[in-house]
Amino acid sequence: MTTSTPHAAVPAAPRRPAHKRIAAALLCGLLGAGLAGGGAVTAWDEHRAVHRPLAADAAYRKAGALWRATPVDTLFPPVLAGPAAGPGKADRTWTRVAVAPDSDCGPALNPDWQRLLADAGCTRVLRATYTDATRSSLIAVGLVFTSADAPAMAGLRDHLTAPPGYGFTDPQRAAWTASVLPEAPVLVYCVSAFADGRPLDVPVPAGEAMKKDATGAVAQAGLGHEAQAVADRIAHAVRALATPPEPTR
Repeated sequence: MTTSTPHAAVPAAPRRPAHKRIAAALLCGLLGAGLAGGGAVTAWDEHRAVHRPLAADAAYRKAGALWRATPVDTLFPPVLAGPAAGPGKADRTWTRVAVAPDSDCGPALNPDWQRLLADAGCTRVLRATYTDATRSSLIAVGLVFTSADAPAMAGLRDHLTAPPGYGFTDPQRAAWTASVLPEAPVLVYCVSAFADGRPLDVPVPAGEAMKKDATGAVAQAGLGHEAQAVADRIAHAVRALATPPEPTR
């Protein structure tokens, strides 16, 4: 019979008192919750930073590049509706009939406008032409993008002259309007003409042709209303793109 040396007994690890184990578990839970909460706050801050609206001046500068990627149908919709936009508040509808390739300022603008924009840093011109439902008028609209700041653009307001047409010659211009957008370094202009191509004397500011007591073929044909209404709708489209969204809460 063989014999063996008896194994030494391994002493059991002392157990912590129950109240200390509970305290340790609570501490771990609190630390874990703190880390998770900190991660959530960081993620929320990053989300807000990405979706935070641009400051007004930054949005203004960014709007100067809207021409690069904005779809043509957004800037110049294929059809424009003009409820109560005609003489006597008659309804009007305009259909886009031509779109020019985006252009440098020199080829797209007449000499007067080239001189006007020489110091504004004219960068690009977009143009399209619309016709009314009766196809008796043509309305050329243009967007002139610049790199100028808001004060420089505001200084152009009182110096705007009759703009060039697209789809008809300067002698055919009937009524015109032009404005500087406060939300973007962009000039919006519109000039109307008779679709039959008849030459006229001098293009009339749209506001004058829209007066109740205005006389002459341009006023009676509503060409002042046509130019102003189309310009208003194109300007509205650009403003909607340029205006920073309201902050979410």
